[in-house]
Amino acid sequence: MKGYPDVDYQTGFLNHFATEAVEGALPIGRNSPQRPAFGLYAEQFSTTAFTAPRVENRRSWLYRLLPTTAHGKMRKAEEIGTRWLTAPLTCGIADPNRMRWDPLPSPEGKVDFIEGMTTYCANGDVGAGDGLGIHLYACNTSMENRALQVSDGEMLIVPQLGPLHITTEFGKLDVPPGHIALIPRGVRFAVAVDGPSAGYVCENYGALFRIPDLGPIGANGLANPRDFEAPVAWYEDRDCDFTVIQKYQGHFWSVTLDHSPFDVVAWHGNTVPYRYDLSRFNTIGTVSFDHPDPSIFTVLTSPSAHAGTANCDFVIFPPRWMVGEDTFRPPWFHRNVMSEFMGLVHGEYDAKEGGGFAPGGASLHNQMNGHGPDAHSTQKAMEADLKPHKIDNTLAFMFESRWAYTLARQACELPGRQSDYDDCWTGFPKAEIP
Repeated sequence: MKGYPDVDYQTGFLNHFATEAVEGALPIGRNSPQRPAFGLYAEQFSTTAFTAPRVENRRSWLYRLLPTTAHGKMRKAEEIGTRWLTAPLTCGIADPNRMRWDPLPSPEGKVDFIEGMTTYCANGDVGAGDGLGIHLYACNTSMENRALQVSDGEMLIVPQLGPLHITTEFGKLDVPPGHIALIPRGVRFAVAVDGPSAGYVCENYGALFRIPDLGPIGANGLANPRDFEAPVAWYEDRDCDFTVIQKYQGHFWSVTLDHSPFDVVAWHGNTVPYRYDLSRFNTIGTVSFDHPDPSIFTVLTSPSAHAGTANCDFVIFPPRWMVGEDTFRPPWFHRNVMSEFMGLVHGEYDAKEGGGFAPGGASLHNQMNGHGPDAHSTQKAMEADLKPHKIDNTLAFMFESRWAYTLARQACELPGRQSDYDDCWTGFPKAEIP
């Protein structure tokens, strides 16, 4: 094994990075020289069309020990990822009911990141390049001598229990709970764990995630570009039987290499894996009355063809001050054209303080169906003495989409699906008109 032994990072969202694990490996002044240094192979990796506008264009040049073409025939491997599904869900259910789940149980036996994936819902169509799939993972074993290549979409990973140690073609990422990682579509990666681990994944088939425009907020606020961290180059020169599993149009394929695919000695470009520490998010809120729409908490957005209506918004609810006067401070009751899938990394969500929404659990509120705080949280909020108050020790998030989510049948059958979720909206006293 060669390369940097420790994880290192460079910062800045969508910057053009240049990094080499061996001095002199990166060519100067040209991308694809006739003879790259040390006999390396130059390979362009693109996650947008070549002709995309410059501001949208994402590509990187990789300089590696062997080109990715050096492999035999891929073979179907449907026994892999049997609970990891892709839109359109032909056996799915369009269900308007509000739903909530307990955390996934710890797996029995050795289960790695791929085997531990369970799809809860999805929307859109992977073939059309719209929509997303939402999955929860529960695993306890590192991926050994095998890598994953998701060709269907980019992977936004939200750990909830246990850190993930992710090796990619671009370098290494350590991603503990409270951080997120994004793996671009088509990048090969492997996930190592220290023990029982769990979390959430958004597989985005649509437009690439980016930080949202700030509009009237101005130059500062929300996620700061410099806080997104990309790995520096790291590689291993190892001859071995190494299996690459590819998820392609909802099916799994595998091929065995005679070497490690993590053999990129140097790279430069702007399509890269990255991580982000959610505690660095600069929360914006009111200092007068009411509170802003939850869109004000958007970390990343995948836009759709409809301006202002996202294919997916990744929204967080971190610690923050509540100071609005004469204001109902939890999220109000609402029906929305956007569909909301929620998860909880740690703590308690302020609109569901009566229990039931546990860290590692999930809820789904599909478009145009009423939801909001439970009866207990509502009464508490209506009777509160409205002094400045800090919501602390909590981190919830939402994958919000313009598309209705189709529920995977397996999610309906999970033992942790709460059949009594609707009960939290009982016990409201009826208003009396004098």
